[in-house]
Amino acid sequence: MIDALPEKGVPGEQILAELRELRAGDLPTHGGRLFAYVYDPALDGLDDLARAAHALSAHVNGLDPTAFPSLLAMENALVGAAAKLLGGGPETVGSVTSGGTESLILAVKAARDAHPAIRSPRLVVPATAHAAFAKAAHYLRVELDTVPVHGLTADAEAMAAAITPDTVLIAASAPSYAHGVVDPIPEIAVIAAEHGIRFHVDACFGGWILPYLRRLGADLPGFDLSVPGVTSISVDLHKYAYAPKGVSILLHASEELRRPQYFAYAGWPGYTMINPVISSTRSGGPIAAAYATLRSIGDTGYLELARKTRESVAVLAAAVEATDGVRLYAPAGTSVVCLASDTADTDTDTDDGADAGGADADGADADGADTGGADTGADLFVLADELAARGWHTQPQMAFGDMPPTIHLTVTAAVHATAPDFAADLADAVAAAKARGPVEVPPLPPLTPEMITPELIASLAEGLGLAGGDFTQMATVNSILNAAPPALREALLAGFLSFLQRPAAPFA
Repeated sequence: MIDALPEKGVPGEQILAELRELRAGDLPTHGGRLFAYVYDPALDGLDDLARAAHALSAHVNGLDPTAFPSLLAMENALVGAAAKLLGGGPETVGSVTSGGTESLILAVKAARDAHPAIRSPRLVVPATAHAAFAKAAHYLRVELDTVPVHGLTADAEAMAAAITPDTVLIAASAPSYAHGVVDPIPEIAVIAAEHGIRFHVDACFGGWILPYLRRLGADLPGFDLSVPGVTSISVDLHKYAYAPKGVSILLHASEELRRPQYFAYAGWPGYTMINPVISSTRSGGPIAAAYATLRSIGDTGYLELARKTRESVAVLAAAVEATDGVRLYAPAGTSVVCLASDTADTDTDTDDGADAGGADADGADADGADTGGADTGADLFVLADELAARGWHTQPQMAFGDMPPTIHLTVTAAVHATAPDFAADLADAVAAAKARGPVEVPPLPPLTPEMITPELIASLAEGLGLAGGDFTQMATVNSILNAAPPALREALLAGFLSFLQRPAAPFA
């Protein structure tokens, strides 16, 4: 186990060597072969610039902008850039947050606190909305009304029907994370305006690239603050703005809309606490790094990065369409390629208009979960392992309602150099997955969330080969999780994460 507090201090070079050794076990953050978690523009010198900018402001504290006006200036500059890109007007205001989840939590807080007389506030979202909305509802004690989608996009009429006198916020995605499709923002905005309800657009994932894709000719609906009825929008700079991790922007159409977002407290003998975001103390490092990144790339640079991303998406989508055993599950119209087994249920394709996402009280039916492996199709979870063995790291997604398992590829500009190699490897990986066949899920005792204990998790981890920290063969694990109802899946994964996050973990 690593000793973070040795009796005597350790030389700096030794510490850096230790860090490099630890990092050697991580997935590659550069090189265009990791399709989740990180965003790589493949621009020479950008990392060095961002690191230097981060170092200059790492010890600056965002708690008091009057003490550190440099940070205030950078935050205002970032908000102004986001407002310019996302249809903001002269009244638009915003805040810099640590990430998309914090931006969404604050959007929900502002809507909730704008209606103090509503005792049981409610939030209406489509079933494809990001899980951070559920987290916001949980933290803020707001009731979450999840509405089934039409095909893969929000159903405006169904969302309208879900509105009650207690609804304080409606939200939709531009685009959705899982499938990369843009919800019908203008139609939902009309509904929100007619009911006098705030409407938040979650553009955290792709909001910085959508405007550039539209400039390149992509057929995308209106989605930003220029759409009447949209009252707030969020965008992560550490995604397609390619800034280092830890920076998102939450924009409100006016100061009046933003005001309930703030927290202020003077009922103690210390300083009066005034926070625009969740954190009090905030390092200026990520904000300075984002400022440097935007200034370095510039508008024309982002347009070029979007062009590379769009071309890469086309190459990857064509590879999927040309490979027997898999198919595109969603239109590849933004920066996502989402693929499914070609034998998986096709009832939720966007061209047939079927509803999806209406799970029962326990979520997806465990007996009916589609593991993605039947007849001539590739088992999606085996395929993910086969792709990883060939150096391509993807993100498997579980079945949900009527939606089958899928593999999600977040495509960045760095993939432009590697996309041609993906086609051959995909065909080879699909052939290997079909040869292996679907995973045989080992027999498990009937489980409920209440039965998940640390001892059970440790036993399962040992039996599945995860106790030693080897996460390279995950098909069996993913198949088990896919077959579990969502509530049980949540309990299993929470227990496993707790198992990993302890000093006594085998690989700590």
